[in-house]
Amino acid sequence: MRRLSAFHQISLDGYFAGPNGDISWAHSGSDDPEWNAFVAGNAQGGGVLVFGRVTYEMMAGYWPTAQALANDPVVARQMNALPKIVFSRTLQSAPWSNTRLLRSDLTAEVRKLKAESGQDLTILGSGSLVSQLSQEGLIDDYLVVVNPIALGDGRSLFDGIRRQLALRLTQTRAFGNGKVLLSYERSA
Repeated sequence: MRRLSAFHQISLDGYFAGPNGDISWAHSGSDDPEWNAFVAGNAQGGGVLVFGRVTYEMMAGYWPTAQALANDPVVARQMNALPKIVFSRTLQSAPWSNTRLLRSDLTAEVRKLKAESGQDLTILGSGSLVSQLSQEGLIDDYLVVVNPIALGDGRSLFDGIRRQLALRLTQTRAFGNGKVLLSYERSA
């Protein structure tokens, strides 16, 4: 059975996106060599990337560009090469390389994907997917990078969950730029 992970950056006050969806703050600290090595290592890890429509459109609008290849060639090459799944009822097509568009029931499709053999799945961004799939107990691992910034307002990663989500801390790692990685697995 495949595992499903969610990878997110959040602010110290718990938001994955600021007002109006702003995530520019998550890109600070790129002058830290240890952080950059971590990001590049994650990009080379493989697997299948999973997105909702909003995050997919943002990623597809950046990673295939010449600017992305110039600014971060290792990550850009891998983001473009990896298989991707986007869940959307409104997209008509998903032209970014190696992308499959799924329109049917999110929960049922993810159950099917997890039951298949193959590489593990990772949600990048896509807070609405995380809250919906967390409610159903379908996310196995949560990798959360806490950023040294307070936004005061925004969207919580778990907006809309209706019951407590019990997690077990499996790893922590602090970076010189002040970011802290917290790795959790679902405990129940």
